[in-house]
Amino acid sequence: MLILRPCRMADLPAVARMAAASGIGITSLPADRKQLGEKIERSTHSFAADAQANGDEQYFFVLENIASRELVGTSALVASAGIPEPFYSYRHEIIVHASQELGVSNQIHALHLCHDLTGCSLLTSFYIDPACANANWPQLLSRARLLFIAAHRQRFADKLAAEHPGVCDDAGRSPFWDAVGRRFFNIDYPQAERLSGGRSKTFIAELMPQYPIYVPLLPEGARRAIGRLHARAELPYSILRAEGFEAGTYIDIFDGGPTVEARTATVRSIVASRTARARIGVPAAAATTQPCIIANAGAVTFAATIAEVAIDAGNEVSLPATIAGPLGLADGGDVRLVPL
Repeated sequence: MLILRPCRMADLPAVARMAAASGIGITSLPADRKQLGEKIERSTHSFAADAQANGDEQYFFVLENIASRELVGTSALVASAGIPEPFYSYRHEIIVHASQELGVSNQIHALHLCHDLTGCSLLTSFYIDPACANANWPQLLSRARLLFIAAHRQRFADKLAAEHPGVCDDAGRSPFWDAVGRRFFNIDYPQAERLSGGRSKTFIAELMPQYPIYVPLLPEGARRAIGRLHARAELPYSILRAEGFEAGTYIDIFDGGPTVEARTATVRSIVASRTARARIGVPAAAATTQPCIIANAGAVTFAATIAEVAIDAGNEVSLPATIAGPLGLADGGDVRLVPL
């Protein structure tokens, strides 16, 4: 049994291990223990805050194997992108160049540096141990965050977004960065990622060209990398696409990876989730059994797992004590669940 729960400072050594294992540019986990410690501390304060609107809170989760106490994954939520600085992306645009006299009209693909997504809430820091990636646990790691949003709607914006890593090789060479960012910021891609450390990219954007980048002028490798996923990003990307997130408007300013976005009120796990009362024990004979992602209704005490639960006509969910215990649920407590 695995559960998703808030990260604690005692988890720092395990989180540092996962950050080192995630690879260059794959996650927003900084490979620096001091920065990770600051991330955990900020998250602890965010969970404990009585937030009535989306501010500068960040919620950092870990996926824990209950039997071994080993951590096998991370994910996070940022309540507001771009606080205190703008959140930069490249936006796809079509620029028309026309001459009436010559009878010529050309539509040219361009990238425009923007901060359209500033203020939206971000899904970040997805990492799962490869040994757990082939089961349903990636669904828990990604989608349980959406149950947290549904349960604490006032803490998040009306729009959600998630950046996904773009193409780079094992040595950290990114064709998009080499063709664009490196020209204006004379460092390689791994150095840029380390300097960013999952934080604001404003220091990069300040040295980027403010005029549109004409895509046909880029080298072929950079053009092909625009909007393409790193192979290790396909799993979290596919989960969010199935939730209704859309791609095609924005890309990451570092590696050209795709950014997906959705209106919070339309995301499938948020719309389809429901609240119920927990009953600990044997389900009634008439109850319908189905696998669900199930979570308690707390913030500081938030915990979620995947379980086969029995739901009866009275909106009660029957759970064995072995599931209710790790979730911190008492008999009659409130739960939120969504079908797996």
